[in-house]
Amino acid sequence: MRLGQNFLIDERVASRQVKYANLKKDDVILEIGAGYGILTKKMAKIAKVIAIEIDERFIESLEKIPNVDVIHADALKIDFNELDFNKIVSNLPYQISSPITFKILESEFELAILMYQKEFAARLTARPGSKDYSRLTVMAHYKADFELLEEVPPEAFRPIPKVASCIVKVKPIGRRFDVDEKIFERVTKAIFMHRRKKIKNALALEGMPSHVPYGDYRAEQLSPEQIAYIAKFVSEHGLV
Repeated sequence: MRLGQNFLIDERVASRQVKYANLKKDDVILEIGAGYGILTKKMAKIAKVIAIEIDERFIESLEKIPNVDVIHADALKIDFNELDFNKIVSNLPYQISSPITFKILESEFELAILMYQKEFAARLTARPGSKDYSRLTVMAHYKADFELLEEVPPEAFRPIPKVASCIVKVKPIGRRFDVDEKIFERVTKAIFMHRRKKIKNALALEGMPSHVPYGDYRAEQLSPEQIAYIAKFVSEHGLV
């Protein structure tokens, strides 16, 4: 396997992804990691597709698919805001799940249907108090809603991965909280870096004040809204 990617080969799964995306003929779909083009071909029958693929082995075959613009490049190095699309449907390369997700959230789109490794999908959709609730959960929640649609078995891919995958629906919401994103990120990072400690102690360890709301709680006990409240308190009181 080159570039560490597992490619979808199950036509039935690809068909369901297309259905989840509710594609219309005037949509323009961004696909990241087109691979063999299983999903690409199905989408291109309905709407225009912009397919990004880093692996040169697939470029020639992808370029033969009608209604597809192929970009041979590393998706992490492309400015998505320079591309004209309104939906994203992709089987994402798992090794870049985190950076590509936050890159996607920086772009403008109506809806995304994304395939993730099951463990990563669980973290994106986790609830406060659960073992999967993390810094990733909270930061992703800042800009979008995530819904787990279905689990996909390893046999749907080649090479066959050791773990299951999940299809996740992403609906952007702009900025969920009225708080500076950088301060929100700094507070979130601090409390999850020291998640076994109380909030007041975790913030103090990272050079921030400890006299904040929910100071006696721990990170996994707080909702993203409560963490945003702490960040706003810190910001409004000029504490960072």
